[in-house]
Amino acid sequence: MTIRIVLADDEGLIRDAVATLLGLEEDLEVVAQAGTGPDALTMVRAHQPDVAILDLQMPGLDGIEVAQQIAVDAPGCACVIVTSHGRPGYLKRALQVGVRAFLPKTASAKVLADAVRHVVTGGRYVDPELAAEAISAGASPLTAREADVLELAADGAPVEEIAQRAALSPGTVRNYLSSAAGKLHAANRHEAARTARARGWI
Repeated sequence: MTIRIVLADDEGLIRDAVATLLGLEEDLEVVAQAGTGPDALTMVRAHQPDVAILDLQMPGLDGIEVAQQIAVDAPGCACVIVTSHGRPGYLKRALQVGVRAFLPKTASAKVLADAVRHVVTGGRYVDPELAAEAISAGASPLTAREADVLELAADGAPVEEIAQRAALSPGTVRNYLSSAAGKLHAANRHEAARTARARGWI
């Protein structure tokens, strides 16, 4: 049986490399690629693959939002999240929406291929180190967007720069930062970022 895959990552070089490596496996076939969340959904709807491999952070919709919609549009498609941002909060949110595997981009092609095979048979795969961090971190009160913005603020970037990098308006960024600080009982965004980072939430 050939496992049909839709691969989504906004970094073309990484996407092409992963597609090439997966294509070397006799039982795996990348039937479509996408560079944004909405495009990933379009490809999944069109091709009805066995597995969707989704980058966590993509323009338009993040990988978890895409996975949530795939559960509705293509319930037979198992979702695998790959990320360079292995925060515990993301892992928990991914599992809540039915993602079958969650692993870092530092994983080898063999680990990814094995995870794909595993989820097709109904199994789950979570990177052991990420799983241990998630257990020790406890539940994050932050939404994914609040965590993203707070992470960008952690290095002292001004609101305008954060807005540009997150593709949000400055006013929306301020709202997220204010909300995050309130949830973490922090005096300001810098204290909120330190608290969130210490607890593994960003």
